[in-house]
Amino acid sequence: MLQFAEIAAAAERLKGVAHRTPVVTSRTLDALLGARVLMKAENLQRMGAFKFRGGYNSVNVLGDAERARGVVAFSSGNHAQAVALAAQLHGCRATIVMPQDAPALKLAATRGYGAEVIVYDRYKEDRAAIAQRLTEERGAALIPPYDHLPVMAGAGTAALELIEDAGPLDALIVCAGGGGFLSGCTVAAKHLLPAIEVFGAEPERGNDMQLSLARGEIVSIEVPRTICDGQQTQAVGKHPFEVIKAHVKDVLTVPDPVVVEAMRFAFERMKLVLEPSGACALAALMQHRERFAGKRVGVTLSGGNVGIARFMALMSGTERVD
Repeated sequence: MLQFAEIAAAAERLKGVAHRTPVVTSRTLDALLGARVLMKAENLQRMGAFKFRGGYNSVNVLGDAERARGVVAFSSGNHAQAVALAAQLHGCRATIVMPQDAPALKLAATRGYGAEVIVYDRYKEDRAAIAQRLTEERGAALIPPYDHLPVMAGAGTAALELIEDAGPLDALIVCAGGGGFLSGCTVAAKHLLPAIEVFGAEPERGNDMQLSLARGEIVSIEVPRTICDGQQTQAVGKHPFEVIKAHVKDVLTVPDPVVVEAMRFAFERMKLVLEPSGACALAALMQHRERFAGKRVGVTLSGGNVGIARFMALMSGTERVD
């Protein structure tokens, strides 16, 4: 199981490389929800999401000989960009497996960081199998998006910084896809604040983690159809689930229209651009506000990689959300 010492070591590696993103607040939001909300703005992180933390840490811990053979990753977008940028910073080759329907912005950014992109059909093909084949063919190191201890440790540095900057919290809400971010943040938060309650947040149509936590075992679902493209995972990772099962209080789900409301609030009232997955934790707090009344609540704003056309479509209602 992931240990806090691994997160502390990752924090040292990331010093001077990752941005120490700000903790943002809104009196209007506090009044609306009846809680003190402290938000970690990882949409302002390098490459636009928390994923840089785990991607960089994973490439950095490789030996020189391993990096010389290159790295392979699979991702719908943010982990792709993170590993591509981390590889560029370390001077090594990156090959990234991405779904053909990934947001154009994320595809372009990944290629822009110098990575070779291999596209696949997320509804018909197995991205992990494709990536595994590439690693065997090329002798490269595989960096999975969440079921990987260095990724989890790097992701956990976000909660470490949040608590250091915001002070004690009663609860922490973290967006959940494959569980790397949630598990890393949980280990950091529970080490620093043993009494804190940690919650995952995922779209209603992609509630595999909620089902898994309720049953005490990993549950796999069909690829969910949700606007939260960063959370279209089918099952939580094995390593993250060890932490989540032991230490996460609950997983909260939220319908896509509430995710859009959270995106709109962040833009109009806090001047922050969030992608749908990046707004999921805030949306979960808005949807389940009664559980957090009167508490100091940490929230991860996990990413802001959304193109202007899609952002405008979601805000104007021209992209159907139901």
